[in-house]
Amino acid sequence: MTDVKLASLMTLDTVDTGIYQGQSWDLGFRALFGGQVLGQALAAAYKTVLAGRIVHSFHSYFLLPGDARKPVIYDVEVVRDGRSFCTRRVKAIQEGNTIFFMTASFQVVEPGMEHQFAQMPDVIPPESVTSDIEFYEANYDKLARPMREALSYHKPIDIRTIDAVNQFSGVKRDPQRFIWMRAREMMPSENVILNQASLAYASDYHFLSTSLQPHGVAITDSNLRIATIDHAMWFHKPVAFNDWLLYVTDSPFSGNARGIVKGQIFNQKGELVASTMQEGLMRKISN
Repeated sequence: MTDVKLASLMTLDTVDTGIYQGQSWDLGFRALFGGQVLGQALAAAYKTVLAGRIVHSFHSYFLLPGDARKPVIYDVEVVRDGRSFCTRRVKAIQEGNTIFFMTASFQVVEPGMEHQFAQMPDVIPPESVTSDIEFYEANYDKLARPMREALSYHKPIDIRTIDAVNQFSGVKRDPQRFIWMRAREMMPSENVILNQASLAYASDYHFLSTSLQPHGVAITDSNLRIATIDHAMWFHKPVAFNDWLLYVTDSPFSGNARGIVKGQIFNQKGELVASTMQEGLMRKISN
């Protein structure tokens, strides 16, 4: 299988001032994987900010399905450069159409009041959980052909979903999920951009589908139409994506053909390193 690395996916070519191009990976979904656009848009925004300024949040909207067979152009607008904060707007473009829009805020690192009112759940350790890739390979014949052909592109991140057998089935469950994740390739801790962009990429894995669980609908249901509408992320502490991180997701509400999910990402010390929110379309159609 092809040896693919997140570092290469997050490395963008400069087309012009504020204009960058990223390659695309086909993960076997109906459209371009949203996490790719999240990570690459963040990497593009970073190219326009001064060293020492770290992204603390971004808010984004997915406007059109992307084509995984084509590269993506990123147009970065400098909105504001202040003494402590700076803001960037990023448009992702394919075939002349804007498919995605992000606003990202960066801050100079400074001391401040600290508290954490979030507790890391007590779950089984990652070493005791089967990797999702092994789960997929064991059920290879049950996968759709595009997914089988794209398995190598799912390998750069070691994702281990607790109780995966039931999580990916049509069994009705509470809308909560626990996922261990880390990058397989070496990511030096001093490479802030790569660690944050890669975590943004991974934050879209198995996220919206958490909203399906109380309805007994499997993500593979041929009558299901599911798509991300918006995605927001906050970075609280430095990210070391070579270490195991626990992604805790839950869905507080679904209705009007939409579901909302929120996520908390903890390191193994129990520190909350990032938070996420996403809303998406969840629609059942008739044959």
